[in-house]
Amino acid sequence: MNIIKRTLNDVTILDLEGNLALEGNRQFRRHLAATIDAGARKLVLNLEGGAYMDSRGLGELISYYTAMQKLTGHVKLLHLNDRLQHLLAVTKLSALLETFDSEPAAISSFAP
Repeated sequence: MNIIKRTLNDVTILDLEGNLALEGNRQFRRHLAATIDAGARKLVLNLEGGAYMDSRGLGELISYYTAMQKLTGHVKLLHLNDRLQHLLAVTKLSALLETFDSEPAAISSFAP
């Protein structure tokens, strides 16, 4: 998995390339923990380059959603493919996690 970190204003965007499965989960966990420890509280996960997420990847996503909530931070998801949208719908996580089809919409959703 390749993760590219960008910052626009006070919003951190992580562009994920690869699957959130097996070894990719460890990289995702380390990168997200470092990003949160560095003070990011507005986070957009761009999943356009991710084709697959296993149950552990979903668990990692939930774990960091919860961690950000405790820090009064927010995690938003961007560019989910049909499979990931279905996964969130089936697990009822679509009620918790905001998803967006455009980066400007995701970024502007943080405005008060």
